Amino acid sequence: MRGLPRLVLPGLLALAAFAPPLAANNLDLVTAARRQVGVTTIYDGSYQLIDYPGGDVPIQRGVCTDVVVRALRAARSLDLQVLVHEDMRAHFGAYPVLRRWGRREPDANIDHRRVPNLMVYFERAGYRQPVTERAADYLPGDIVAWNLGGGVLHIGIVSDRKAATGVPLVIHNIGSGAREEDILLRYAVIGHYRL
Repeated sequence: MRGLPRLVLPGLLALAAFAPPLAANNLDLVTAARRQVGVTTIYDGSYQLIDYPGGDVPIQRGVCTDVVVRALRAARSLDLQVLVHEDMRAHFGAYPVLRRWGRREPDANIDHRRVPNLMVYFERAGYRQPVTERAADYLPGDIVAWNLGGGVLHIGIVSDRKAATGVPLVIHNIGSGAREEDILLRYAVIGHYRL
């Protein structure tokens, strides 16, 4: 009997190495995003000079990216302003700023507030997940990006709440302030990320 644990333990460890990973528990991101609902009431994507690091536009204002930036700061102390800026300084060519906005150098005031830049950063950080049309593939706290059409991109955080259809809600700001709504499969999903 005493020798059994020594024989069983290596086998269990070997099996654990092939076990599927447990689903991410990112409810802290959902909670941090939900706290913005009713607080961030104005959609404002104007260029503003902000502090660095930790800079933000006034909490009453913002765009879709600000929901994600604020949630990651509050829940994980991850500052996308710094993370995106530093990665852009080191790998500027990986980001679409030159061809999309004509910029020739990083700008810590705005770069983290642009959906294409967040998508590049999340991919480079290893957070990419498969893009599917199955609602069940999107877990609470996942970050999703959409193409709304006409080159307009959008980003939000998957909620732990669901619509009557069973589709997860999304916390985002699409023009009327931070909201929690049923939009996950309404637009073409072009990015899916999980921390």
